[in-house]
Amino acid sequence: MTQPMLTLQDVGKTYLVGTLNEVRALDRISLTLAAGDFVTVIGSNGAGKSTLLNAIAGLVVPDAGRIVLDDQDITTAPVHRRATLIGRIAQDPTDSTCASMSIAENLAMAASRGRPRGLRRAVTITRAADFAARLTTVGLGLEQRLHTRIGTLSGGQRQAVALLMAAIAGPHLLLLDEHLANLDPRTAGVVMTLTGQLVAGSGLTTLMVTHNMAQAITWGNRLVMMHAGRIIYEASGTEKAALTVEALVSRFHTASGADLVDDRVLLAS
Repeated sequence: MTQPMLTLQDVGKTYLVGTLNEVRALDRISLTLAAGDFVTVIGSNGAGKSTLLNAIAGLVVPDAGRIVLDDQDITTAPVHRRATLIGRIAQDPTDSTCASMSIAENLAMAASRGRPRGLRRAVTITRAADFAARLTTVGLGLEQRLHTRIGTLSGGQRQAVALLMAAIAGPHLLLLDEHLANLDPRTAGVVMTLTGQLVAGSGLTTLMVTHNMAQAITWGNRLVMMHAGRIIYEASGTEKAALTVEALVSRFHTASGADLVDDRVLLAS
């Protein structure tokens, strides 16, 4: 039996414990990803989607359960210890890149993530050529702008570079936390296509949170729906391929016993 790439076992997280505002963000979540899985995660606001990704990334420490990535227990490991294992892109393009550094410098920083850096030139001629080749695949002409400050790029361009940054060091897992949410529809389509190409080309095990049901259905080989900190529905294979937005809304109602009233989810689908 193939060893799973990522395993979450009864993972729980509660905020503001013992207060009137106590919130159980993750309610004994169990989830397993095989190597190469591309799992999309959908759910209403407050379902626990981002907390799930943050727990895996190390930005949130679970109250209970275990998280194992490629045979390593990372449940309480600090963020820097996960740096070579996990690539992550946040919702805001400014969070995944350094605005004052050039495109090449950002890529060089990402390529050295989790490794000793020493006192050597970050962007060599060889590295610059490699970065330009990678950027050519993006199709946005960024290979001609290696030394442009990344803060001058559009949000879509920055997210495209952030994708390359997240994958350049060969992580075991890619986490995408609504990485298209701040982009206009056309740009989001371009970046999502690039995402699909990058994931498929690298065989990256990927967990993608999205508020867009159509994206969740179209992309990936598995779909997970969350509500109130729990996984309430999963689909893969022919079941996922046959899903429609209307069917997914119906599944939500049946599994949760609630109506889907999150405008972000409904209007984006």
